[in-house]
Amino acid sequence: MLTLLALTLAVQAPSARPAPDTLRVAIDAWPVPWGGRVRDPFVGRDGRVWFVGQAGNYLAVFDTATKRFERVEIDDGAHPHTVIVGPDGAAWYAGNQNATIVRVDPMTHEMRRYPMPSDSVGDPHTMTFDGAGMLWFTSQNGNSVGRLDPRNGAVRILPSPTPRSRPYGIVLDRSGTIWADLFGSDQIARIDPTSLRLTTVKLPDPRARPRRIATTSDGAIWWGDYSRGKLGRLDPRTQQITEYDNPSGAASLPYAMTADDRDRLWYVETGPQPNRLVAVDGKTGRVLGSWDVPGRPNTVRHMHFDPKTRSLWFGTDANDLVRVRLDVAGGGAPRV
Repeated sequence: MLTLLALTLAVQAPSARPAPDTLRVAIDAWPVPWGGRVRDPFVGRDGRVWFVGQAGNYLAVFDTATKRFERVEIDDGAHPHTVIVGPDGAAWYAGNQNATIVRVDPMTHEMRRYPMPSDSVGDPHTMTFDGAGMLWFTSQNGNSVGRLDPRNGAVRILPSPTPRSRPYGIVLDRSGTIWADLFGSDQIARIDPTSLRLTTVKLPDPRARPRRIATTSDGAIWWGDYSRGKLGRLDPRTQQITEYDNPSGAASLPYAMTADDRDRLWYVETGPQPNRLVAVDGKTGRVLGSWDVPGRPNTVRHMHFDPKTRSLWFGTDANDLVRVRLDVAGGGAPRV
């Protein structure tokens, strides 16, 4: 394993001004009857929304047409951290406390379990599929990134070269490369899916703590710096890193994050109460606006953009399932 350093200096951009009142959203929130730290919704092929109750130890699905919730019972002690829908249309959840990744048939709820290969990787965390159908995941306490082959259940573990670096968010870029935040360090990780080589990019400030990660169509990698209240951008071709101040500054605690189909970055400032949803232009770094997140006290931990409905989905610690429809005529106007 080789550690790569970003060779160019970070560029500190000034705090951006909000754009004119052109970006409007509609925010809907549904209280989940079982509570239990609602998180990480993901829209399936049929439009239903899968999510987990991490503390409540359940998987659930929400029908957007009928507005009904259905709970799916899972193994005791799993405490699922996240759920995504795979290329096969099935729901896949990460058993964060029982060292298991589970495939759930979307209709019958039949489950197939994939145990982790060693006790040292006991907490599958956040997941994404690559173009070849491989499931990639982070293991925060296991200090590694893993790859699961759904065809045969084989799991490859790629340890981080930095002790206690706590791999956290994970994303697939347009070239098929895997990127992950190393939340316990001032680094992000790059994984070549063919060679399985894991390298790291060191961020300019040793206080940096990247937590969630996203990518835009130009190949740029973006992250929220949780400890410093910054939005970071890496150009993988030049290794140049640019930083932008968050609207709430060092107290913003940026957490959940994603990018949409118009190369806008969306993240949630979890320092303010209520939490603030922020939109940023991925071409200029300009803040486009921000909106209050329903519920308080609150924390939004992960976010999913659904291109079919052009909506953001996330769960909250106030136990709401939230949909944010983008670019809606007559929707709520932004502010900063």
